Amino acid sequence: MRALVQRVTEGGVYIDSENYSADISKGMVILLGITHSDSEDDVNFVADKCCNLRIFEDGNGKMNLSLNDIDGEMLIISQFTLYGDARRGNRPSFSDAARPEIAEDMYKKFIKRASDNLGTEKVKCGIFGAMMQVKIINDGPVTILVESKDESK
Repeated sequence: MRALVQRVTEGGVYIDSENYSADISKGMVILLGITHSDSEDDVNFVADKCCNLRIFEDGNGKMNLSLNDIDGEMLIISQFTLYGDARRGNRPSFSDAARPEIAEDMYKKFIKRASDNLGTEKVKCGIFGAMMQVKIINDGPVTILVESKDESK
């Protein structure tokens, strides 16, 4: 599992076909990629890590505070393209991305775990599989990749 975490001053997701919108203020936008071998342990590890990441500045300007410390919000977007492989040719292969029926279940479990950690009012999300427009106003910019497995081994 891969979570691309971006510290934001604001974020949002918009889906025109369903007149759907979800906006957050200060917090993080998480682009979440799920692969075939991900389990509930991966969900819990990555969700807990994201919720507790100390990437927000304290009074001394050091990244020392978490979402809970700043009363921040989280926006979670499913992003199978995080498992795109463009090493061969010019068209990425997405064979490492989990099938939709598996990925959607893991995505929902991730949202639940984050909501359990932060409170349901602090967690917003897109719609799995939908074509979305995502607004990210990056703060810093600060972007961190959180992975559940050591991909180098």
